[in-house]
Amino acid sequence: MAKYMLLLHDNRSDFTNISPEQVQKIIEKYMKWGESLRKAGLMHAGDKLTDEPGKVMRRRDGQVRVTDGPYSESKEILGGYYVIEAPSYEQAIAHARDCPHLDYSGTIEVRQVDKM
Repeated sequence: MAKYMLLLHDNRSDFTNISPEQVQKIIEKYMKWGESLRKAGLMHAGDKLTDEPGKVMRRRDGQVRVTDGPYSESKEILGGYYVIEAPSYEQAIAHARDCPHLDYSGTIEVRQVDKM
C-alpha cells in the first residue's frame, strides 16, 4: 500500500477566541481520530507543528537565504501532518473525511509519498 501525507492547513486567527477547555476538547478529538488510525494499522506518523511560522531556505546565485515563515502575508499556515497508508487516493481521502480538522474550518492537503 502507498503512503499519503495529510497536511493540515488552518487559519490561526480562527483559534484566538476559544477557551483552554475548548482547546482541550479539540485536542482530544484529534487524539481519538489518530488512535483509530493507529488501531487500524494505517497511521505511520503525525504531529502538530509549533505555532511559530518556521523558516524558509532558498538558494539564489550560489547563496542560501533563510527567511521567516512561509509568507508573512499568508493567513493560512501548515499546522500539522499525518502519514497514513492507503491503497489509493480515494481511500486516503475516505480516511481523512473523519479528521476533526475539517470541523474547524481547516483544509487537508492529501499527497502521495513517492517511493524513492
